[in-house]
Amino acid sequence: MAALSDIPADRSSGTRTTKIAVVGAGAVGSTLAFAALARGSARTIALHDVNRAKVEAEVLDLQHGLMFTPQAQVIGSDDVGVCAGADVVVVTAGAKQKPGQTRIDLAEGTIGLMRDILPGLVDVAPDATYVMVTNPVDVVTYAALKISGLPRERMFGSGTVLDSSRLRVVLAERCGVAVGNVHAYIAGEHGDSEIALWSSASIGGVPLLDWEPLGGKQPLDVAVRTEVHREVVDSAYRIISGKGATNYAVGLAATRIIEAVLNDEGRIMPVSSLLDDYHGISDVCLSVPSLVDRRGVTANVRVPMSDDELAGLRASAESVRAVQKRFGF
Repeated sequence: MAALSDIPADRSSGTRTTKIAVVGAGAVGSTLAFAALARGSARTIALHDVNRAKVEAEVLDLQHGLMFTPQAQVIGSDDVGVCAGADVVVVTAGAKQKPGQTRIDLAEGTIGLMRDILPGLVDVAPDATYVMVTNPVDVVTYAALKISGLPRERMFGSGTVLDSSRLRVVLAERCGVAVGNVHAYIAGEHGDSEIALWSSASIGGVPLLDWEPLGGKQPLDVAVRTEVHREVVDSAYRIISGKGATNYAVGLAATRIIEAVLNDEGRIMPVSSLLDDYHGISDVCLSVPSLVDRRGVTANVRVPMSDDELAGLRASAESVRAVQKRFGF
């Protein structure tokens, strides 16, 4: 497989083209590839999966839509060489979450898979930024860092980017405003111990805790905020129970993270990265608002937190750390 330097340049600009490698052609990986293709995220999208028939079918289906998307090429193979020279490698491969199963239940099988696939990926794409999009993402990201030896800024997880989107959607519906007017983060574990950062949230520039209802909508009091948070935490389980997997929103969320890297956006996103004395929390991968650019995760942003939120974040860190230790990390 050609190295990145061998990939044809964009003739209109004379610059080297961009390449995304998606590892895993299941529901999330194939949806992510579709979202990246439709959005024009990169000039080359490569799919890799051990199931040759599956990956070839997904690639062919995507290629048949190239007339209707921004200029790009789609390639795929069961050979890891298809990922060579990628700017961003997105790992979606992992054990599938079944109804009633928690993300933590998935850890053992997915960590074992990372031991198998990461060395080969790093061999063919040593300079890529790696984004983990497989559950339990915080534990898997920590394990992947140890297995790969990559620097912390170049390997991170999708974290609570999707959860934060879910929170904003629910708040927008409750308040009768557009989603784009809501700014709020979910932090901590991408899972049951995640917390909502109400103290730093805002709607249309108004601090969320000072928001006055419009058009007869309910006030965002403690009871309503608790209800909203529970709806966000439970939403994945509802989707999995109904259709077997979450794929559309996570595919879009991961694509947006990729674009922040490829476009050197300096965008603040709640991705899961290895923390070092973040409000006293260290040696655990957890989601907090972080600066994402072409180098990966380059800084964690210390947003205002209440005492309860900080206690919740620390409890979430301990929950994830306990699982790490269970698997020898």
